[in-house]
Amino acid sequence: MRPTAVRRSALAASAAALALLVTACGDSGDGDSGKGDGGKADASAAASAAPAAKALTAAELEKAALVQADMKDGKVLTKVPATDDLSADKVKADDEACQPLANLQLAVPVGSPAATVKRSWTGEPKKPAEGVDPEKALLTGLDMDKVLVTLASYEDGGAEQVMKDIDAAVEKCAGGFTSTAAGEKIEFLKAAKAEGPKGADESVEITVTMAADEGVEAPVKIVVARTGATVAGFSAVNFVAVVSGKESPFPTQISDAQLAKLG
Repeated sequence: MRPTAVRRSALAASAAALALLVTACGDSGDGDSGKGDGGKADASAAASAAPAAKALTAAELEKAALVQADMKDGKVLTKVPATDDLSADKVKADDEACQPLANLQLAVPVGSPAATVKRSWTGEPKKPAEGVDPEKALLTGLDMDKVLVTLASYEDGGAEQVMKDIDAAVEKCAGGFTSTAAGEKIEFLKAAKAEGPKGADESVEITVTMAADEGVEAPVKIVVARTGATVAGFSAVNFVAVVSGKESPFPTQISDAQLAKLG
């Protein structure tokens, strides 16, 4: 891919996906396998038999959300830039059944939460070797992850319903869908789920593949995990995956740290 195409692809992904700014690491801020689908039926049955967990308040979510001291690497922003903080009315899937996926990809809570809080984490960029050609240097500099973390609490069993709605959306929209985010049209070619991380009552990992520039199919990783009445959503993108189409694993250190705080 030509350097100009690389830059154009990165910018397109920025507008359509997560405002992927290579300079995000310079922003100021404070200071793999798991339970997933296996045992989901048992967990759901137990949840239906027990009283619904109490929704956390905004103050309680803020206390439970990540800060810089919780992460060994990368940069945590406790104040998320406006470009990464879209409201629900700015995101619309053409097919209503796919709305949960359209929301999750852009770190917008699913459903009607009682309270929410958001964080941004950007991993450390790799440094290109001396004398490498400009295209490879650019790609090396883009080889880092960015994750938007959203905590949302729900009343009256709403968190359990959100997980059901997400599961249904992946099944119904596996063949792809389109959405509009802040006026930007986004085409998704497919959606697939896998086991989510440990440390939650329910969890799932979802890969949605986005149509990027010059025919590139860009995979974006989403992890959703429920702990009691709180749903943690992680929308992750690797910059090189966006411009090259190569799938990158979800950075589990971010979900591990957040789920540990939720307990």
